[in-house]
Amino acid sequence: MTSPLDALTGAGVSIWLDDLSRERLTSGSLAGLVASHHVVGVTTNPTIFAKAIGDGAAYEPQLRDLAARGAGVEEALRELTTLDVRWACDVLRPVHEATGGVDGRVSIEVDPRLSGDTEATVAEARSLWWAVDRPNLFIKIPATRPGLAAISTCLAEGISVNVTLIFSRSRYAEVVEAFLDGMRRAQLAGLDLSRIASVASFFVSRVDTEVDARLDKMATPEAAALRGRAAVANARLAFQHHEALLSSARWATLAAAGARPQRPLWASTSTKDPAYPDTRYVVELVTSGVVNTMPENTLRAVADHGRVPADSVRAHYTEARRVIEDLARAGVDYDDVMEHLEREGVATFQASWDKVGERLAAVLSDHEDRREGSRA
Repeated sequence: MTSPLDALTGAGVSIWLDDLSRERLTSGSLAGLVASHHVVGVTTNPTIFAKAIGDGAAYEPQLRDLAARGAGVEEALRELTTLDVRWACDVLRPVHEATGGVDGRVSIEVDPRLSGDTEATVAEARSLWWAVDRPNLFIKIPATRPGLAAISTCLAEGISVNVTLIFSRSRYAEVVEAFLDGMRRAQLAGLDLSRIASVASFFVSRVDTEVDARLDKMATPEAAALRGRAAVANARLAFQHHEALLSSARWATLAAAGARPQRPLWASTSTKDPAYPDTRYVVELVTSGVVNTMPENTLRAVADHGRVPADSVRAHYTEARRVIEDLARAGVDYDDVMEHLEREGVATFQASWDKVGERLAAVLSDHEDRREGSRA
């Protein structure tokens, strides 16, 4: 029988792992998931690295070396994360080559504290691109308003971009415009468009978490009936926009020049409400030409008991639009929800970055104290 992960891959969904750590690399866990669970890419974010570095003894040898040469927190953080991502890129390199550059991608995010500064974001993206120096790298740039210009500039320079923290369909439309602008500029600069890639990371489960909280406060049967329906509807309508782009004359011109589509990527796919099936944000968003990045628990849940349809997106646009309309009639302000989620997402990643910085400062100081003690 076809396994759920076989079915998911067969339906045209690229399975990526939403996690990375030094332990996962040294133990061979990542390579094992590539070999046995159809994993063809990896995404990271500041929260993932905060947990990995905060909990992982596997970083100790490198931390000792960094402390011995007096590295500061920013330098240490850069070296720890770029080593992990470079290593992961090498693990995924055979996938990258086998898929003609479509998959085998690993993402690293720019410092989220720069999300309000276009110029600084571009500078950070260039630095990470040079530091990792792998063709299967993605630089993650948040889809804030200042981030949109940074996305265009990076693509225009040949830097492959994972656009992250997309919640609203209107912001997604702006991301698509930034992608088209960047690729057009790259074409005018004479770059090989086939070597530039991009995905647009549309966050899913967090939408239900916020909308459900607002519906619960209404405490009506009509509101209760809408719980858990916003996120999938929102993502399905985003994919409809993607389909419209692929049939446009603007895209046809770029495609003829060798450009690859900017694939939608479903992020935040673990369920936050235990009342919902743990495979919901995978099996309800199956369609060809997308990426679904999952934490390992979600990946294993899908492998164990996921019921994967051939397509659960394209035939549901009318239903999805009706859900969004019903939410508006119930009093859920869509724009306010999305603006709140974007602010919250940026703040969460900034807090994670600050947390790992504080952790590194303490560890580096401790190593230096030990060195001083041994010299005394």
